[in-house]
Amino acid sequence: MRKIPTLFLRNPDDMRHVTPDVHPDCKWVLDGEGTPTRKYDGTCVLFDGNHWWARREVKPGKKTPAGYRPVMTDDTTGKTVGWEPIEQSSFAKFHADALTRDIIDHPIGRIPQADATYELVGPRVNGNPENVSEHLLVRHGYRAAVDDVALADLRLDFDGLRNWTLAHPKWEGIVWHHPDGRRAKLKRRDFPTG
Repeated sequence: MRKIPTLFLRNPDDMRHVTPDVHPDCKWVLDGEGTPTRKYDGTCVLFDGNHWWARREVKPGKKTPAGYRPVMTDDTTGKTVGWEPIEQSSFAKFHADALTRDIIDHPIGRIPQADATYELVGPRVNGNPENVSEHLLVRHGYRAAVDDVALADLRLDFDGLRNWTLAHPKWEGIVWHHPDGRRAKLKRRDFPTG
């Protein structure tokens, strides 16, 4: 999984936040292309058809874990993003627990789709920002009926997206999915709140 670009460019004076300038690879979002979906706040996992993998970032100069599969290196931070075998991940037992339940928005229940990514959420994952009572896997791109209602009033410009995102504090953000496979994201924390 390649890193998803943020819809707006980062502020060079405060890299935590974005500017009103659109990322050149994401202009299609403001043109109304693609489908917005809720960005869930957990940790990313991949099923390749045979094996589960956990997303892992490796800082420059640090040793990669055994069996690590690098995907890309961020030119700005030097971090390499890739996959490590799930059984090596600190989330392994929570992932195993999630596999005892149906996958959210999956037509075959507990059978994962090959070459698909999922968000692992739950009580022991990153402080449980999703406030769920059990460990779950949510297929990336999942669009619940509530999302259609919530996303109906999206205004596709900087002010509209900032206001909408800050007005929905239970959501980590939005991920847009283009029919050709491109994606773009925007997180609530991309905007200053003060």
